[in-house]
Amino acid sequence: MGEVAGADRIGGKAAALARLSVAGFPVPEWFALTPEAYEKDLQLADELLRLGAGPYAVRSSAIDEDGKGHSFAGQLESHLFVPAAEVAARVADVWKSGFSERVLAYRKEHGLGEPQGAPGVLIQRMIDPDAAGVAFSADPVSGARGTRVVSGVRGVGEKLVSGEVDADTWRVSRENRILETVAAGHSEPALSPEQAIEVAKLATRAEAYFGSPQDIEWAIKDGRLYLLQSRPITSLAALADPDGERVIWDNSNITESYAGVTTPLTFSFARRAYEEVYRQFCLIMAVPHAKIEANARTFRNMLGLVRGRVYYNLNSWYRALALLPGFTLNRKFMEQMMGVREPMPEELVAELGKAGAGERLADAWNLVEMLASLVWNNVRIEHRIREFYERLGEALAAPNPPLTAQRLDELARGYRELERRLLTRWDAPLVNDFLAMIFYGTLRKLAAGWCGDAEGTLQNDLLCGEGGMISAEPAKRVARLGELAREWPQLIEALEQGKPFDQHREFAREYDEYLAKFGDRCMEELKLESATLHDDPSTLLRAVAQIARRPPRAGENIEARLRAEAEKKVNERLQSNPVKRLLFNWILANARARVRDRENLRFERTRLFGRVRRIFVEIGKRLAAERRLEEPRDVFYLEVEEILGYIEGTATTTDLATIAAARKREFQRYREMPAPADRFETRGAVHHGNDFVGKAAESISAGDSVKGIGCCPGVIRAQVRVVIDPKNAALKGGEILVAERTDPGWIMLFPVCSGLLVERGSLLSHSAIVAREMGIPAIVSIPGVMGWARDGEWVEMDGATGIARKIPAPAVGA
Repeated sequence: MGEVAGADRIGGKAAALARLSVAGFPVPEWFALTPEAYEKDLQLADELLRLGAGPYAVRSSAIDEDGKGHSFAGQLESHLFVPAAEVAARVADVWKSGFSERVLAYRKEHGLGEPQGAPGVLIQRMIDPDAAGVAFSADPVSGARGTRVVSGVRGVGEKLVSGEVDADTWRVSRENRILETVAAGHSEPALSPEQAIEVAKLATRAEAYFGSPQDIEWAIKDGRLYLLQSRPITSLAALADPDGERVIWDNSNITESYAGVTTPLTFSFARRAYEEVYRQFCLIMAVPHAKIEANARTFRNMLGLVRGRVYYNLNSWYRALALLPGFTLNRKFMEQMMGVREPMPEELVAELGKAGAGERLADAWNLVEMLASLVWNNVRIEHRIREFYERLGEALAAPNPPLTAQRLDELARGYRELERRLLTRWDAPLVNDFLAMIFYGTLRKLAAGWCGDAEGTLQNDLLCGEGGMISAEPAKRVARLGELAREWPQLIEALEQGKPFDQHREFAREYDEYLAKFGDRCMEELKLESATLHDDPSTLLRAVAQIARRPPRAGENIEARLRAEAEKKVNERLQSNPVKRLLFNWILANARARVRDRENLRFERTRLFGRVRRIFVEIGKRLAAERRLEEPRDVFYLEVEEILGYIEGTATTTDLATIAAARKREFQRYREMPAPADRFETRGAVHHGNDFVGKAAESISAGDSVKGIGCCPGVIRAQVRVVIDPKNAALKGGEILVAERTDPGWIMLFPVCSGLLVERGSLLSHSAIVAREMGIPAIVSIPGVMGWARDGEWVEMDGATGIARKIPAPAVGA
């Protein structure tokens, strides 16, 4: 045919046929009339003669027809078996159909505007087929990219398209096996199985040529297969591939650290950190290095970002866990630690648990090695932690020169040094976390089995009042600041209004000490984009003022009393068996120490993130000053390696401002869109066709009671205060705080409230541990509690049983 004309001249359908003809596909002879021919008196005789004796097929070929976005299927006219004498009249009919009410309505519905001229017309030698039909190189209904669908009838395919007759249908695998045959009930099927496979191959060949799944029309005459037309399957854009890899996403505990939309800088930093630290963990647990490297993809994908929100990729977490010997036992512990509400699907358990006799023998030996490693690590854990603190102190020592005076290359070098010294050597927190998980889980089993603690009340009481837990220190210091301010009404007013208060020297000194130690412990403290108390101390000041305005709290040490009573119960239950009592107390001592150190080491993570935050804030300032970014905080819309690559000379794109601006727009859309479900599944390419909708949650809003996990015992009857944004929260003393989740930045509200009801979290989440330490009755993991509770309602909560119920307001004066 010579040079192939573009779709902008001969229309989408004819342009596709032109390319197919040049590529050697079995296309019947044809020619096209451009839209310009609508204005001209064209003679068709010569072209028709070239095609041979009729009849002919006369079809539309509009400029925007058969495109990837819109197919115009059935909208424009087509005519079959047209004799030569009638071709001109049918061409005119096709041209007119481009302006029909049906087409105009279709264009309006799809936002295409008015037609820009008459459609092109395709005139093709008519094949009088023995069989004809359509075929799809991917299933347009299910979205399965590996399944071809062939539909055919005896005779002309138009009977199938118009619905005049039912078609025989074949589903063909990409390995060219017939998966399913659905007969229409005719005396003779339209195709033999071999012919159906050949049609499927033709559709696949067209897909390979065009680079996208195709919807083709075909015909068979005298055993020869013809391709009549090919166009993209437009419906697949909204369909995930059901045969694609199934991935389970869950944001259980991670939402405590990364709630809501998280910027690209934070996610790229966190993803890298998770990859490195869990590689280290497997090495510490005696997993062979070669096995770790063979599972590199697993460690790269511990976290995912969906519509700007961070999720656990549970497939990767379970695969990482399966690298450890004794996978079945460890799985239950990990699910408890992560706080996932649903267990691992059994089919994934079966997949990860597959092993031959040799592998099982090797796993048994590796289990022995891992247990020996655990014992050794438990013996050395205190020494490991001391070494870690020393290394951390050296790495986070005051920089010289200070960050505010450093050049871009110095800032980048400082970040790389933190990576080298800390991110790739996070051994003590990892080992301690795993030991905490083991001892905590074992304590739970022993308390239930030996002491009858079915509800977990005794276990929680035993872990109260350990002391030395830095997570509780901010709340105690805030309470102390409130006590200092209580005698000074002018100071309280200054705190509420954010005015200077330097004249109150003792208060100012303790306030400065608080900021020096806990200034990075802010709301959403692990998100690098979060403003710290150094940036905006208003939350702290307001919390202090609220405490100062309420009466002093009773001086009873509730947590010490609960702990003593629980220890007495254990001794009474186990007094007749000293061996059990000795073992129980050893497990208890280790659980207390490891949970305590888990929280303390998390604070060191906060310090590291605080330094990383300040480094990138300074980089943002430099880049904005050099007009490489519109404003300093745009740095949070770049990824770590994009920033460092710009500085170090390895970046592939240096137009940082354009990248950041595009991402700001995208992430703003994410903030405006509905959030994905807390737990959902995807198939195949994560961001293609998946809707991120989980199972419909059971509605509990109409009930009088809810149930979660009791974390700290105590029965409280009080009004509730539902808090969405703790920065603007104003609790009255003694109210029950209701929240979706909490992070360390919420700690300033704890001294004001009498109890906690939290929708998310687990027994080892921050809110649970701190509530136990401070003796605040608490229930976590209460499905739907944010919709159940209303401000001002009276609720009775039992932190032991995990049950909260609505109650009538007490009588006035009662």
